[in-house]
Amino acid sequence: MKHLSAIIICILAFYTSGVRAEKHASSDRYGHTLNVGIGIGGYSGYYNYVGQSLPVLNANYEFTVANNFTLAPFISFYNYSNSYYHESVIPIGVKGSYYFDDILKASHNWDFYLAGSLGTAIVNSTWDNNYNGNRNYYHNGNPLLLDIHIGTEYHLTRNLGIFLDLSSGVSTLGLSFH
Repeated sequence: MKHLSAIIICILAFYTSGVRAEKHASSDRYGHTLNVGIGIGGYSGYYNYVGQSLPVLNANYEFTVANNFTLAPFISFYNYSNSYYHESVIPIGVKGSYYFDDILKASHNWDFYLAGSLGTAIVNSTWDNNYNGNRNYYHNGNPLLLDIHIGTEYHLTRNLGIFLDLSSGVSTLGLSFH
């Protein structure tokens, strides 16, 4: 975690020394953006430890589809362990975002969006050899992921932003590379 924090600080220092973000034409404002974040949450269909927030790594790449609308293939990773069970989960899918900057008359440094995600998850579960309980208990989750998001991004420079994405599944804070 210390190494990740140091890398993020170095990247921020490098990019914030550049020029402030400029207003682009509406069709070019969004998309072609790599978003990388860390957060908390999880998909309750895959585990029975509801109420526990798990650390999550998330990345997506946004493509412009229409004016103010992007699609972003995503991948996330988190894991859970206790004394007899370990589970690694890799959700994958696509996130569709609609940006409300024009309607809200937002400053060119800010982006505001609502989004929805659709996907599935790759789950790897392992049990301790001494466990005598039901080993299929955690394999019965719903493989379909459906999330809703509300989020914002602040453009630190033309090429770097910081975002907050609040979701019904995983909420993240991260960097956007344009």
